[in-house]
Amino acid sequence: MRLCRFDRDRLGLVDGDAVRDVTAALDALPCVTYPLPRHDLLIAHLPEVLSRSRTMASDAPVARLSDVRLLSPVANPGKLVAAPVNYQSHVDEVRNDPALHNNNPALTVTIHSAGLFLKATSSLVGAGEGIAIRKPDRRTDPEVELAVVVGRRASQVSRANALDCVAGYAIGLDVTIRGSEDRSFRKSVDTYSVLGPYLVTADEIPDPGSLDLELSINGDRRQASNTRRMTLGVAELIELASSFYTLEPGDVIFTGTPEGVSPIVPGDEVTATIEKIGTMTVRARAQ
Repeated sequence: MRLCRFDRDRLGLVDGDAVRDVTAALDALPCVTYPLPRHDLLIAHLPEVLSRSRTMASDAPVARLSDVRLLSPVANPGKLVAAPVNYQSHVDEVRNDPALHNNNPALTVTIHSAGLFLKATSSLVGAGEGIAIRKPDRRTDPEVELAVVVGRRASQVSRANALDCVAGYAIGLDVTIRGSEDRSFRKSVDTYSVLGPYLVTADEIPDPGSLDLELSINGDRRQASNTRRMTLGVAELIELASSFYTLEPGDVIFTGTPEGVSPIVPGDEVTATIEKIGTMTVRARAQ
């Protein structure tokens, strides 16, 4: 199934080019009080919400997908985990381009040496919210990535069991200000983690390791690859992440980007596509 958040925190089932408003299914969520949980309630109770959504879908109000403002399908992730240089082709282009590595040796190592990094959850937006260019005097690049949404608590999970922890997948844009500072600092700007256009449940993508992905800027294709070219696959990334910290429902893992990263400026239109998920268009604007 395909689940979206839209407009003013409405919940929708995506049915082709239409959205069925099943916001009433959120009644399946438990009431919580302070201190609030450190995970996303919807993702933690996704089976119950999906069950309620199915029963009411046929009678639900319908809108065109193109007419709604898409928010991040995950509202409250506890962590945004990201995989740097997880495609060898991207490692090579960073090493060969000073505009990308900025003489920072930490940007030219492999993922085996670099490990993972965290992005601020305050940077998360949906496709309909756009990218606000924070430092117009510096280069800003959007990077297309397969995004993995964790469905249950996971600690020290083996790669053999890792995919059992996945609630679903989405398209991710890991937006980056180029410079010499730490990755987490340059990638945690408000609106610099785009997730969308909706959540595709894990049952629809049994093999996340064989998906075509691409990114275009103003209709000009800049990135095109396949997730089979990732150095560490989805299961290996979950194994690595959960070996250092506990993953919670709603945590998002950005799995890395291939070669072809290119800058954007206010007014540009970024279109990202991943096989079996869909396409999202995100507009860049001035801060």
